[in-house]
Amino acid sequence: MTKVFIFHGTGGYPEENWFPWLKGELEKLNCKVFVPQFPTPENQTLENWFKVLDEYKDRIDGETILVGHSLGGSFLLRVLEALKNPIKAAFLVATPIGIPPIVNWAGDKPFTGYPFNWNKIKSNCKKFYVYHSDNDPYVGLDNGKRLSENLDTALVFKPKSGHFNKKAGFLKFDDLLNDIKKELGLR
Repeated sequence: MTKVFIFHGTGGYPEENWFPWLKGELEKLNCKVFVPQFPTPENQTLENWFKVLDEYKDRIDGETILVGHSLGGSFLLRVLEALKNPIKAAFLVATPIGIPPIVNWAGDKPFTGYPFNWNKIKSNCKKFYVYHSDNDPYVGLDNGKRLSENLDTALVFKPKSGHFNKKAGFLKFDDLLNDIKKELGLR
């Protein structure tokens, strides 16, 4: 059974944006979906986020898909650095990797303030998808461009999509669902 984890960003929570919709759609496809609540913005540290994920560590394997929105994508990259075995696929949405402008620079810095081990990250995931917009008010487009280059994958550029959140009209995210279906062998 495919397991899918959805990681929220700074100030986020499991019931926001398109997360509940995606969880429901994937459960209809017999996926087991987890949307952990990470401490944010209070106690938002890499160590504290890993403590939350430790409760699920036995569920992350070669059939796992990770989805990260905003800082959740940065955390996803740090998870891939730490894994011993590769996962199936990773979906990074509006992910900051430390290139200004980033509105939550100070809060993101514990996650993005030191170099990523791109070779380790790429060795621990079979397929990457990177989504970014040209009018994201929180994370500049250069983050998405550089992220896709570092992961040797195409940038899924979605013009005028903001931060892919409720404020930008994203209570559903059909393109993301369709790409996950590809990885599930359903398209």
